[in-house]
Amino acid sequence: MASITAEQEKPASVQTASPEAVVVRFAGDSGDGMQLTGGQFTLSTALAGNDLATFPDFPAEIRAPQGTLFGVSAFQINFGSSEITTAGDAPDVLVAMNPAALKTNVQALKPGGLVIVDTGEFSKRNLEKAKYETNPIEDGSLAKWDVLAFDISALTLEAVKPFGLGNKEALRCKNMWTLGLALWMFDRDRQPLIDWLKAKFAKNPVLADANIAALNAGHAYGETAELAGPLKKLHVDPVPSEPGLYRTITGAEAVSLGLVAGAKLADLPMFFGGYPITPASAILHNLVKIKEFGVTTFQAEDEIAAICAAIGASYAGQLGVTSSSGPGIALKGEAMGLAIMTELPLVIVNSQRGGPSTGLPTKTEQSDLYQAVYGRNGDASLPVIAARSPADAFECAIEACRIAVQFMTPVILLTDGYIGNASEPWKVPDPASFEPFPVSFLGETNNPDGKVLPFKRDERGVRPWIKPGTEGLMHRIGGIEKGIDTGDIDYAPQVHQAQTDARKAKVDGVANAIPAQDVCLGEESGKLAVVGWGSTFGPIHQAVRRARRKGLSVSHIHVRHVWPLPANLGELLKGFDRVLVPEMNTGQFKTVLRDQFLIDAVPLSKTSGQPFAIAEIEEAIASFFDGIPDNEGGEVPVNETQLPSPEA
Repeated sequence: MASITAEQEKPASVQTASPEAVVVRFAGDSGDGMQLTGGQFTLSTALAGNDLATFPDFPAEIRAPQGTLFGVSAFQINFGSSEITTAGDAPDVLVAMNPAALKTNVQALKPGGLVIVDTGEFSKRNLEKAKYETNPIEDGSLAKWDVLAFDISALTLEAVKPFGLGNKEALRCKNMWTLGLALWMFDRDRQPLIDWLKAKFAKNPVLADANIAALNAGHAYGETAELAGPLKKLHVDPVPSEPGLYRTITGAEAVSLGLVAGAKLADLPMFFGGYPITPASAILHNLVKIKEFGVTTFQAEDEIAAICAAIGASYAGQLGVTSSSGPGIALKGEAMGLAIMTELPLVIVNSQRGGPSTGLPTKTEQSDLYQAVYGRNGDASLPVIAARSPADAFECAIEACRIAVQFMTPVILLTDGYIGNASEPWKVPDPASFEPFPVSFLGETNNPDGKVLPFKRDERGVRPWIKPGTEGLMHRIGGIEKGIDTGDIDYAPQVHQAQTDARKAKVDGVANAIPAQDVCLGEESGKLAVVGWGSTFGPIHQAVRRARRKGLSVSHIHVRHVWPLPANLGELLKGFDRVLVPEMNTGQFKTVLRDQFLIDAVPLSKTSGQPFAIAEIEEAIASFFDGIPDNEGGEVPVNETQLPSPEA
């Protein structure tokens, strides 16, 4: 049933009945519960011991008109018995709950893949909504795929009939019927899902029993369908794993837990000021659930109030945190300048989405890099960190907290819609493995004459942190340029020059307090370095791995500290003949690398709202070596004409 997935690299001759990896996509109307179905299938996959990566993809409309193309919600999961770093390129299995879901997703399905459709939804009206002139189940247009078409709606109604539900309420159990079928297909245990349903509907046992009945009916149908059609039962072996406690985690959950851990390591209470915006809202939702760890959450009336409240908390001696996505970060820009001028610690999380303006609220992009590195008035430099995966967001959040309090500066943590919504297995770390970085507040005057100097800098250029109300340490603070050491208002040209230089030098000095840049895969020199940041890690890593198996001289470098850049990065990149930079924007990090290191970095841009496919990057890598025999490993110089264009 399943052809080789995006993660698989074995030749067909060695494929076995137990595939190394499988990609499944659930798609339906935004009211069909596809995200819930995918989430619970993910849970069962994690419990089965497979490695996995997910990609939830849903419309921006709160409730798009039923059956329309722009109302389709999808959830893709790639799972297997070996390392999984992406949600997969093309699905092996597509479950389409209505014509619109089929229309918008079927072309992504691999040739020979399996498509499961609910014929009960293929009415004339629904076909018209999906812009189908004829029924695709009957007109032969699905000939290159295996098709399993049956009336899931009717089968669900039959399964839940004993519970006396109305027709509309009964059909809401369709996603559980579909989930039951998927559990049978991939040899999954139903009991954890049954337990979850009982807990979810504890106050309404009739609904719990109806959904369980639908789940069991879908599971039982699998055996019947196996006898008469293309459906087959597959077992995917567990991935070898180190002993320890594991859980699935989304990027939003990882950021939330990492912020709390960072505050604990700094020995500070945390204040979070936020305002709802997609896809950043989940961070506020998660932090509200863990307030017992010294977290104060505040949903402000707007983005500006949210960040200003967080700055106020930092002034008062707490760790101030705020979060948004691109449009909200733009509104926070002036207040970021205030935090930079007052030199107070602050963590700003930007869950990037497609833009500009309202743009693509539920789709992913990396187009806020310029905004993060350069996007404030005045020379307002601050450190920028980028997470590469949902699990990595935990450590990145801790790192953002560390830099913020140790250097008395705001720090931007970049994630994106893909990282925030996607999930993967995470080995819960031992808290003792993280080195604490407790802060110390100035408790007495730091000046022999007795007058406090609130902006007197240490050897790193960092000023002291003074809690308001500390006896004898009254001082002036604000956004107007301030005198050297004293903090008193001072407009003198030489003072502004010195303070601008000092603020920049402090942030530049962060490069001395971060790890040296490593090479994720490959050698430290060669013909080609593929350099990424953020959520492009998975597809780059797999594409480079495949290219190296073909003998090509290519390495993968992935940058966590986007600004300031690691001190050794320039020399590292100069060890390669060419540099390719895939990113989901029009080439922003490429520009940063060219500016800082004067290297001829080549962009590979994508702004479709969808993550990179492995094949896209693999093709771009191959184009650097066109005409070079594989066994030469890229030892022949590559001509400029062989380089991929920015639009590749």
